[in-house]
Amino acid sequence: MNEKIKIIFAGTPEFAVPYLTGLLKEMDFEVIGVITQPDKPSGRKQELTSSPVKLLAQKNNLKIWQPENIKNNSILTAELKTIKPDLMVVVAFGQIIPQETLDIAKLGNINIHPSLLPKYRGASPIQSALLTGEKTTGITIMLMDDKMDHGPILVQEKVELDGEETNESLHQKLAGIGVPLMIKTIKEFAAESITPQAQNHEDATFCQQITKDNAKLDWQKTAEEIKRKIYAYYPWPATWTYLDGLRLKIFPPVKIFETEPMAEKIKNGQIKIKDDQLTVKCIDKWLELKKIQLEGKKEMPAEEFLRGYKNINGKTLN
Repeated sequence: MNEKIKIIFAGTPEFAVPYLTGLLKEMDFEVIGVITQPDKPSGRKQELTSSPVKLLAQKNNLKIWQPENIKNNSILTAELKTIKPDLMVVVAFGQIIPQETLDIAKLGNINIHPSLLPKYRGASPIQSALLTGEKTTGITIMLMDDKMDHGPILVQEKVELDGEETNESLHQKLAGIGVPLMIKTIKEFAAESITPQAQNHEDATFCQQITKDNAKLDWQKTAEEIKRKIYAYYPWPATWTYLDGLRLKIFPPVKIFETEPMAEKIKNGQIKIKDDQLTVKCIDKWLELKKIQLEGKKEMPAEEFLRGYKNINGKTLN
C-alpha cells in the first residue's frame, strides 16, 4: 500500500474503543479525526462526562467533533470536505449519519455492527441476542447508506454462545474478533477485492434503546428469562427489583434450581433462604442470587448480605 488510508472514526461508547485503538495501531491507516456524541450528564451529581471514544481521541491528540445533531450540520460537512478523508469507519456512534456526510469519504463508509445482520438492527443487538437466548451471534461489517444498519454486507463472522455470556463479556469477545476482521476488511475493500452483498431486508429485525426502566425484573417470568435479563443488562443498566420499598440490584452470576414440593404456598418473587443461599421463586423454578446491591449500600456477595439481613426469609421481591 503506497499511501496511508485517511480515516474518520465515528463512535461513542466503550464498545467502540477497541476499534479506534486498532485503527490507531495499524501502520497503513491514519486516523485524521473522530466524531462522537456530546458530553452527557452522568452519575448522582450529573456532571458532564466525555464519551470513552472522546477520551481516547484526546489521549492521541486527534481532531474531535461532537455534533448535537449530525444532520444538516453545515460546519461539520464543510470541515470534513476540507480534510478529504478516504474512509469513514462507524462503530456505535448513536446517530443516523445523513447522505451528505456519507458522500464525503472517497472510498465510502464502513459500519461494524455486533449482530448477524439483518437480525437485530438498532441500538441494542448484543443485549437482544442474550435476552432471546440466541445460540449464535456475530460481527457484521457493512457499507453504509442513510438508513439504520441497512447497507450491503462486506463480511460476517459468527460466534457461538453458551448461555453464560454477559453483555460485558460478549462485548469483549466480539471486539476480539471484530478488530482484526475490521482491519483485514478495510484493506481488502480498499483493494477492491470484496464484493458487497445486499441484505435480505424482509428478514430484518429491530432492537430498541435500553433504559433503566427496562431493567426492572418481573418475577412472573421463568427463571431462564430472568437469568437472561440479568446477564444481558450487566453491567449497565443492571437489573433491579424492590425489597421493602428499596431498589435491589441483582448481578451475575445466578443459578437456576428446580422447584421443590413445599407444604406452604410460595409466591413468585418470594425469598427462601436454603443452606445459607439466597433463592427466589420464579414462575417455574428457583433462582439463586449470588451478588446484589441494596439501595444505599455497596455491592456485595449474597452470603455477606444475609449476615446483615436476618429477617429476609419469606419476604417478596416485587
